[in-house]
Amino acid sequence: MQHEPEAALSAAMQSFWRSGYHHTSLRDLLSAMNISRSSLYHTYGSKEALFTEALTRYRDQLLGELATLLAQQESAWHFIDNLLTRTAEQAESEQAALGCLIFNSATELGNGDSAEAQAAKQSVQAITDFFVTVIEQAQQEGAISPGHDAGSLAYFLTLSMSGLRLLLKSGVNQQQAKAQVEHVLRTLASR
Repeated sequence: MQHEPEAALSAAMQSFWRSGYHHTSLRDLLSAMNISRSSLYHTYGSKEALFTEALTRYRDQLLGELATLLAQQESAWHFIDNLLTRTAEQAESEQAALGCLIFNSATELGNGDSAEAQAAKQSVQAITDFFVTVIEQAQQEGAISPGHDAGSLAYFLTLSMSGLRLLLKSGVNQQQAKAQVEHVLRTLASR
């Protein structure tokens, strides 16, 4: 069978996203990726290595989308508001039920020593590092007090996004989600 690496990796990413690392079997992956067991092992080495590569692809795509969104906004504060609001507006959708592959994986795998747990931890950190840049920009613009530690606020924003994603996965409606977004925005804007 013809192996299309990009399509196969995207299919693996979708499988892990839908079912989680532990609940995605090798059989599920082979079927989704339309490859043989030998092709999977030859190309990726193991399920663990495939997961790490799929999660890295997801993270890189997400960070690219976030950077594009930031560049399109008139300010970092508008980016934060737009990101949280758009996420809340996904309530009760198929996207909301999926959650975020990074946050899902970090929750499932914890802070273990395995390569896949470390990949999830690094992905959460990469999002937080991006948020540091956003917070610093919002501080320079005067929307967030420069007296607050940008790193700490970036972790708060990561916490808020992961919590919002969890609420959406649990089935909260759009009104409930948007109310939480308002709390987050008020906290970030407090001086």
